[in-house]
Amino acid sequence: MTYSLNEIEALAKKAARGGGYDWGVAEETGKAVRWLASHGLPGAGVLAEHLSQQVHDGPPQILDGDWSGATGALCPLTSGITLNDCADRLTDPHGQALKNVTHPLLVVPFAAWAALHIKAPLTVVWNSVRATSNGYDLHIEGSEEDLNAAQTDSLKCSIARGNHALVAPGLRGKICPDVWAKLNTFAQRTYAPATEASRLLGAGAGVSDND
Repeated sequence: MTYSLNEIEALAKKAARGGGYDWGVAEETGKAVRWLASHGLPGAGVLAEHLSQQVHDGPPQILDGDWSGATGALCPLTSGITLNDCADRLTDPHGQALKNVTHPLLVVPFAAWAALHIKAPLTVVWNSVRATSNGYDLHIEGSEEDLNAAQTDSLKCSIARGNHALVAPGLRGKICPDVWAKLNTFAQRTYAPATEASRLLGAGAGVSDND
């Protein structure tokens, strides 16, 4: 099934909130999944798998040197937001390395937005994947398995070297019904359960009928 990018962003945002993130992170997540979907990448499916984890991984604890979590893996969403916030660090020739990142594909949009801040294309590398973006367009290569990886030991973001044939984003995104349904399950957690009072205030005649 194909969906508008607005639909994808809205569902991903609600799913992230229903999956335990605060509204600020959820909003950034929606934008990230929209960006990935516009480039034909399985961001929605990777997000669904990420939200299915029982415990979310943490953000970087120390921003000097390689980034790592306090006790375990790095969350791709909070780490991605931090990467974008620290975009100036990426002008260093050595770039920025992140250790033990879960679902690394979700970091790519944040790196793309960091490229806009420093006005230079950036490349994100993990396993066989190399993703280069100027903020809008994208060149990506790597195996499907690594694109959908649940975790990578090492991810690096740095200034792009060489020329890359960047591809412009599309206007719609393709998401399989199973993934859409899974995200909907998380999104439904953001809806308040109906009460007698809410039913009376909603549409319809409630307990009275003036006809």
